[in-house]
Amino acid sequence: MLKKTLDRLCGVVEADQVFIITNREQRDAVLEVCPEVPREQVIGEPVGRNTAAAVGLATVLIRRRNPAAAYAVLPSDHMIYDASAFRSDLELAFEVAEQREALVTIGINPTYAATGYGYIEAGDPVAEFAEAGIFKVDRFVEKPIKSVAEKYLASGNYFWNAGMFIWRASVIGGELARFVPKLWQGFEAIAADFDARGEGAMDAILDEHYADMEGVSIDYAVMERTSSIYTVKARFDWDDVGEWLAVERHYDPDERGNVVRGLSVLEGSSRNIIVSEEGHLTALVGVDDLIVVQTADATLICPKNRAQEIRRVVDRIKERSDGEAFL
Repeated sequence: MLKKTLDRLCGVVEADQVFIITNREQRDAVLEVCPEVPREQVIGEPVGRNTAAAVGLATVLIRRRNPAAAYAVLPSDHMIYDASAFRSDLELAFEVAEQREALVTIGINPTYAATGYGYIEAGDPVAEFAEAGIFKVDRFVEKPIKSVAEKYLASGNYFWNAGMFIWRASVIGGELARFVPKLWQGFEAIAADFDARGEGAMDAILDEHYADMEGVSIDYAVMERTSSIYTVKARFDWDDVGEWLAVERHYDPDERGNVVRGLSVLEGSSRNIIVSEEGHLTALVGVDDLIVVQTADATLICPKNRAQEIRRVVDRIKERSDGEAFL
């Protein structure tokens, strides 16, 4: 999926202009999958510090190469089939970001009352871009409860926030300095170290600074607090496969509606999602509408209608590092 994300950019942003920010353990794998990206532009974070830190690091690195540059933040867990329409919307977003000195996002037209996505409330259309579907953003809102999501969907005035952002490095740097000054001071210190020691000392510099960074999302740090945001209404298909329910949207089911990836035996079971690691057999008897995921070190079993709650389990696991059993 990372490779597909990179390929979609062809003709808008070439590979030698791409930075990939990942964790250090995955850097070699990323380099193997994306050899066209310069090695020094695949950055391994020593510890995860959420998306605001990733944006801060990208901003510092891009500003060093071109202080006037605009850049896009694009997650790699998105499925987009209409790459041509995506590139057109991305080019439009760059145009808005460069003309307006503003923060720009690409808004996805919602197709159901999702509670797992943040939402963008659209304001007035931008006159010079009216036919292209560009709107001033009234506000960003966090993941809503079901009843609120249904109201958003019915209003026709909200987009899903897909986490795709386009802005000038100078503009987002200013907003980070304004809203999360301590975090931004940390990246200014990293920038000073790059000046003194060179980017060749990247790992050592990040090791010295990164653990002290505040872990906060870019949505909470900036997007929910600033007033200078525009959104481009997406004209391309989109799906976020950061949730298990996405599996059944991209693979064909069997005759009973089960979507199976891996070795499984099903008896009297319907509409399940089963993902098994290679070499492991998963058997289901007389159950419906479950998500069952089996890996070497963990097993997940969850009703499909409670899939959004999986994030809570992940958070609990992150809080526990002592290996004790969960009760």
